[in-house]
Amino acid sequence: MSLIAERLNKISPSQTIAISTKAREMQAAGRDVISLSAGEPDFETPRNVKDAAIRAVEAGETRYTDVAGTKAMRQAAAAKFKRDHGIDYKPEEIIVSTGGKQVIFNAMVATLNKGDEVIIPAPCWVSYPDIVALADGTPVTIPAGPNQGFKITAEQLEAAITPKTKWVMLNNPCNPTGAAYSAEELKALTDVLVRHPNVWIFTDDIYEKLVYGGFKFATVVEVEPRLKDRTVTMNGVSKAYAMTGWRLGYAGAPQALTKAMDKLQSQSTSNTSSITQAAAVEALNGPQDTVESMRQAFERRRDLVVAALNKAPGIHCNTPEGAFYVFPSVQGCLGKTTAGGKKLETDEDFVLALLEEGGVATVHGSAFLFPGYMRISYAASDAQLTEACARIQKFCAGLS
Repeated sequence: MSLIAERLNKISPSQTIAISTKAREMQAAGRDVISLSAGEPDFETPRNVKDAAIRAVEAGETRYTDVAGTKAMRQAAAAKFKRDHGIDYKPEEIIVSTGGKQVIFNAMVATLNKGDEVIIPAPCWVSYPDIVALADGTPVTIPAGPNQGFKITAEQLEAAITPKTKWVMLNNPCNPTGAAYSAEELKALTDVLVRHPNVWIFTDDIYEKLVYGGFKFATVVEVEPRLKDRTVTMNGVSKAYAMTGWRLGYAGAPQALTKAMDKLQSQSTSNTSSITQAAAVEALNGPQDTVESMRQAFERRRDLVVAALNKAPGIHCNTPEGAFYVFPSVQGCLGKTTAGGKKLETDEDFVLALLEEGGVATVHGSAFLFPGYMRISYAASDAQLTEACARIQKFCAGLS
């Protein structure tokens, strides 16, 4: 009898974490590696947020909280949704979890039965299909290539919906592509969803503050209020406030669903760290100037990286609207041989050879269900990005 449960065979270890781990091991062994594989801001958590956490420790706010979050944290999340998007969520319609990933896990495990389908646009974040599979659901991916800005169309969405469809998952802006849906593009999708009253919508808006070139972010319920009673609007503090290690995500949803997620969370992690919640209240309620300064830095880096990558032979890179990733095509490099003698048959071959021979860690597009591409995080210093792009150009120029 096997010790390991069969359900674990449905999922794979995170390939983004695997590449980052390999890069760290090479660095620890003395190799000169620039890691652009992790989805993590390189900035410090803002000072006012750190200070709020320290005050919470000193005030003895170190005990269990309500499973769904402190009243102050749920009120701060509700106020943020109202302030930024005009959405009215009551505190009891808010759940606070240990990172956005737990919100997704809670929602899927609390609602999916065997055979239920979840529509996921691809390229997609590596964890979406695995979380769905772990919850006994069936991931159904819709491919959206660069010719459509890595965004699905209303026609594609309509064609993918079946009687078994339980959820549609949107990530806006998207990891790994940085593509973001405008209000008009979202409206085309929500018009479809209004016609399918049994389909729920999960929107992951974790990168919403990181948009560029005058792009105006919008979210599902803001665009189509009629969908509020079957939408989960998820957000968090990790990306906009450089708080990845603090682990806090939150969501607004119909109260029946937040109660079900609360029930599930009560038997897994219970509450999110009380100190993190105090810090997140300050992040959401306090001054937002550091968010804007980080956003401006990311926009400058995006432009630097896109321009440099498009000078590399065999690489083509779209300009994304948001997040801190680019998703260039490496198809012009496949079928060739590296200077070190490695034949590049796949995008994974490309990124592994680039790591070994070029000293740059990226993630292959296949990890995001879209082969022939790679994801580069530009959450690194201008100097590191300039050097990394020079190495990529040299690596590509050496292919034969």
